[in-house]
Amino acid sequence: MTDACIRAVVESIHSSPTQAVLYLSGGASLALGLLMSVPGASNTVLEAVVPYSRMSMIQLLAKIPAKYCSQQTADEMALLAYNRALKLSSPGSPVLGVGFTGSLATTRPKQGDHRFHLSTRTSDRHWASTVTLSKGLRSRDQEEKVSSYFLLKAIANACKVSSTFDSELTESDVVADECERFFDEDKELEQLINGQICFKVYPFSSDKSNGDRKIILPGSFNPLHDGHLKLLEAATSICGDGYPCFELSAINADKPPLSIPQIKERVMQFEKIGKTIIISNQPYFYKKAELFPGSAFVIGADTAVRLINPKYYDGSYDRMIETLSGCKRTGCTFIVAGRKVDGTFKVLEDFDVPELLKDMFVPIPAERFRMDISSTEIRRSCGL
Repeated sequence: MTDACIRAVVESIHSSPTQAVLYLSGGASLALGLLMSVPGASNTVLEAVVPYSRMSMIQLLAKIPAKYCSQQTADEMALLAYNRALKLSSPGSPVLGVGFTGSLATTRPKQGDHRFHLSTRTSDRHWASTVTLSKGLRSRDQEEKVSSYFLLKAIANACKVSSTFDSELTESDVVADECERFFDEDKELEQLINGQICFKVYPFSSDKSNGDRKIILPGSFNPLHDGHLKLLEAATSICGDGYPCFELSAINADKPPLSIPQIKERVMQFEKIGKTIIISNQPYFYKKAELFPGSAFVIGADTAVRLINPKYYDGSYDRMIETLSGCKRTGCTFIVAGRKVDGTFKVLEDFDVPELLKDMFVPIPAERFRMDISSTEIRRSCGL
């Protein structure tokens, strides 16, 4: 009966729209098997990593943790997993980050408690719990089973799926420090500006039929205008396969960060016309490439000429090649529209793109798109 109940829960998890990244250390390995053994796992599991050794955990966290098995470490793992899930997920899909760290029965007697710490993170919720198991009551296999069931119930809860099976905890086991926090939109945006989360998606578009690859038009959109819309439309027709969306960085390289009211005001423009907008915290393209691996970035020729100009890499041609090669390794490309450069209309073919990088840059023919108007000119004409 329990196996049938568990399978039904896993099927419901896979039927939900939530996509997850799991970071597990020290236990709960059975949960991965349960998730992966039921058809539809690719709907849910984007990535599962087991940082089992100390060096693996240090590299994951990018630091030496105060304690490898602790609630703080599980929380940090869950947040890292959430940000990783954002990068790997289909545009607009709800994502889940899971962090688990345990100290369970092993081949030698443990001086401390047998315990595990679990943390889940979604866009609007963080949940955490610590479970101390009755020492000597179970074998390692049995503790694995209990921790895996507990983890699976937590994943189901995060996916808003009912779980009716028993996690097989007893009265002598202690579930403690259970914590649940919710985040509203303002709190999410505050976390984004502070660098805790890497981006937030507003999936206003109902068209999700063109594949997982993102076709991204970055900009300030102050204001959004018809040129932006037609440019992204032209780029999408050239790419042939992808999910078109706009991207606004809350962080500017030369100006103060956008305020939360400013971000929300610009987001409203996209809500009115039903277009997806992503708010990120990275103004630089080499960082955007890390945030949105495999994406096609839609840019103007004026931006392209800066990208391949060593001047913007401390005057180093080699550094320019190294930086853009890093972007290339993420699978990113640049779709380039003609723009005025120093008062003259230029297209991609007017610039000398290094041979090593040429396949990264795809031109939009002028007959497919040409619009010289800019947001700056619109603001100026409106006296803003």
